[in-house]
Amino acid sequence: MEDTEGKRVERKFNTEKGIDLKRHRVTDSTFTVDQPTINPWTNSPYSSNYYRIMEQRKTLPAWEARRNFVKLLKRRQILILVGETGSGKTTQMAQFALEANLNNDLAIAITQPRRVSAMSVATRVAEEMDVELGTIVGYSIRFEECCCAETMLKFMTDGMLLKEAMVDNLLSNYGIVILDEAHERTLATDVLFGLIKQVCPKRPDLKIIVMSATLEAKQFQSYFGNADILKIPGSTFPVEIFYVESPQRDYLKAAIQTVLNIHFTEPEGDILVFLTGEDEIETARNEIEQMTRNKGRLVVLPLYANLSPSQQKLVFEPANGRKCILATNIAETSITIDGIVYVVDPGLSKQKVYNPRARVESLLVSPISKASAKQRAGRAGRTRPGKCFRLYTESCFNKELQSQTFPEILRSNLTTVVLTLKKLGIDDLVHFDFMDPPAPETMMRALEELNYLGALDDEGELVPKGALLAEFPLEPQLAKFLTEAHLYNCSNEALTITAMLSSPNCFQRPKDATFEADEAKSKFASSKGDHITLLQLYNAYEPHHKMGTDAARRFCSENFLNPRSLSGAYSIRKQLEHLMQKHKLLHESKCNDLEQIKRALIAGNTSKQYPKVQAKMGVLS
Repeated sequence: MEDTEGKRVERKFNTEKGIDLKRHRVTDSTFTVDQPTINPWTNSPYSSNYYRIMEQRKTLPAWEARRNFVKLLKRRQILILVGETGSGKTTQMAQFALEANLNNDLAIAITQPRRVSAMSVATRVAEEMDVELGTIVGYSIRFEECCCAETMLKFMTDGMLLKEAMVDNLLSNYGIVILDEAHERTLATDVLFGLIKQVCPKRPDLKIIVMSATLEAKQFQSYFGNADILKIPGSTFPVEIFYVESPQRDYLKAAIQTVLNIHFTEPEGDILVFLTGEDEIETARNEIEQMTRNKGRLVVLPLYANLSPSQQKLVFEPANGRKCILATNIAETSITIDGIVYVVDPGLSKQKVYNPRARVESLLVSPISKASAKQRAGRAGRTRPGKCFRLYTESCFNKELQSQTFPEILRSNLTTVVLTLKKLGIDDLVHFDFMDPPAPETMMRALEELNYLGALDDEGELVPKGALLAEFPLEPQLAKFLTEAHLYNCSNEALTITAMLSSPNCFQRPKDATFEADEAKSKFASSKGDHITLLQLYNAYEPHHKMGTDAARRFCSENFLNPRSLSGAYSIRKQLEHLMQKHKLLHESKCNDLEQIKRALIAGNTSKQYPKVQAKMGVLS
């Protein structure tokens, strides 16, 4: 039997009818009730907000573990910390380490698997420390950095720490490295595991904390040489688990109906629904809003990575009525939302799958693991007893779901990983200490691809061109297109296309205005291909961006475009332009020669980019 949150009651339910029964350093001594009145980081009095938040911090399970945490970290170089989502480990542990000066006056790096997590956690910790974000506390994500030379707590994506390791493979700027959400086993995190095992003997002063939200920590402990494990219990309430009696053909429809059943028949409490992507979320949002209009206040809020920070923030704020949050698996462990009483779990998520023979990487809707299902259910018992409605049968849970999600490294294209390892000076890929070694065929395909791109020679050694490609925060194929565009006199156009491909989808297609959206999109469409369409769209947008925010937003509104995506593309283009200038690769284009642009794209192996363009904007064939 499953033990999800301590206590468990099972029920059967029908989605149609409802539920059926069936820095400044201080020492350990500062961990006291009395608080100083002057903030050592700003030399100013603490604000009233600081004291209010401090009272909240004291209620977290992580607060109770702080002395034991500091004691263990002083004694050991590597510590495995297991704490359920909501225990406070992500926001508190770095602060405890900093206050106890375990970082030897060096910065502390805290990695996150997602951009939104790095930004939101940094914002919260800055608020808790009563400092301005970008000073003592900051973040670093791809194409965006909010930190300075004085930053002591630096939240970053795991990929950004890898980029830093390419320049300094001993991570000399850091006294402590915290790998948060390690259970997600992203590509970058798995590479960091192996890298850190190599760095630790060379840097005995470096402390490593591996944090996981699941209890499956034995593999981490074994991998890191029998490291100590510190477990922080969660503060969850009992959660009733409900299953459907028979499989659901249309899980989206079933999820929507379940939300309606909860809203109309269950006591107050917010609802969290897990869906697979932005399209599903927006579809469900529209339908739920239409069906609950004038039938009790229900505030439907989306939550996915491409949302603006201001939109994402809404899910954490009080609402005038019951909240229904429609989220991707970002809400599983990366963030904690208080007030959730009901969880609707269709049992699916989008996962990367790579076929090395076809050399195609796809994003497929696939069943989640038992571990993910338990994490989802746990979101319902944070503040009071809750209920989790699983839109699959109990038999499916017990017999069909895998215990754990396969690590990304076992199901992804490794071209970028291999290039990163080569740049880090790791030539013996076969004996690199991966926690879960990838299939040899996948590794060989990556080596072949990099050789084809001219990044590696026939002996598999990194050549100057490959080292250059690794400098750019892009997929190797896209980096080659950009770095060789000057040979075709189309650097500016290549910058624009690359920036647009690196930004989220900019075209919007509201369900109630599909014809108008398609008409607007056709104004930018080019018969020469999708890349040229993106180029023409950006060229039309840029003058409005330079005129100011209002002009840019007006242009986007009139043309059914995502202003944040286009603004992001503008920012990305500026950063890539700086990198091009740094490497003396930027030459003014002689003319807007589409044939030259196409040749440059082919040089970058555009066939590997085709799926990305297709997924971003639809193919204009």
